[in-house]
Amino acid sequence: MAKKIAINRVTDVDIRLLDVFKTVVACGGFTAAEFELNIGRSTISKHISDLETRVGIKLCHRGPAGFSVTSDGEQVLKSSEDLFISIDRFQEQIDEARADLTGKLKIAFFDHASSNPEANVFGAIQMFRDKAPGVTLDISMEPPNIIEEGVINGKFNLGIVPLHRQSPMLSYTDLYTEEMHLFCGRSHELFDRQKTEFTVAELRKYSFAGLSFNSPNMAVHQKLKLRKSAFVQNEEALALLVLSGRYLGFLPSHTATPFLDAGKVRKIDCKPASFVSKMSAIVRKSRSKGRRLNLFLECLFDAHKSQAQDS
Repeated sequence: MAKKIAINRVTDVDIRLLDVFKTVVACGGFTAAEFELNIGRSTISKHISDLETRVGIKLCHRGPAGFSVTSDGEQVLKSSEDLFISIDRFQEQIDEARADLTGKLKIAFFDHASSNPEANVFGAIQMFRDKAPGVTLDISMEPPNIIEEGVINGKFNLGIVPLHRQSPMLSYTDLYTEEMHLFCGRSHELFDRQKTEFTVAELRKYSFAGLSFNSPNMAVHQKLKLRKSAFVQNEEALALLVLSGRYLGFLPSHTATPFLDAGKVRKIDCKPASFVSKMSAIVRKSRSKGRRLNLFLECLFDAHKSQAQDS
């Protein structure tokens, strides 16, 4: 039997309650959401109860057994994400008619843009903030596949990912590059090996840690037929596995430099096991991107143009 839906018209209160529910799910529970929402657990609980009353269904289980979302709650969450995307698009259209830019710009990055000397994302943010102080930036760190999916469905306005398999629904613009090399940790068998150059056949004897999604990292390790023994979602986790001394792994040269200087890792010299990854800005193909996104893209391209000229 179909459940009775109590909402007849979505109000500002409903939007606020849906935002609370979305944040609680993202944080994994009431306690973790307290800091993010800056309200107490009892208030969060009341908001969720009020929302359940409004929609007429149970959204989540909470108690000693922990927090979990019901199947109906998953549907409400999906519908609320669509609602927030529509609100953002409405805000973009309003911004077109205003002199001042407001609203939110959602950007997703893959790891380590802050430490790459070729990247000047912080310079782009600086330019954008000076030109549009009324816009709130919402920045996430995600795997490339999640970023591409998010840009396509409207969850993110812009992403920066390593260029690999291009989607026909996205536009790609190269920004900067990353030099990728194979490394091992100090306690690895190869660390003290008195050898300057290794063959691919030798490297296949050792456990390899790599990214778990389609990427240049995955393409190279598959081409070299390295023995993949661990999967990670980001390069921070990959660095931890390399530092353990139990895995080989590809790291950006700028990420590995502090570890090299401290004697914690060794670069494995093997020409086929080094490559350059291009980092690209991606946006959804559409007739109009909106003033906020267009301005940020302008700042992003100008910042990297000046970075290339200075280097």
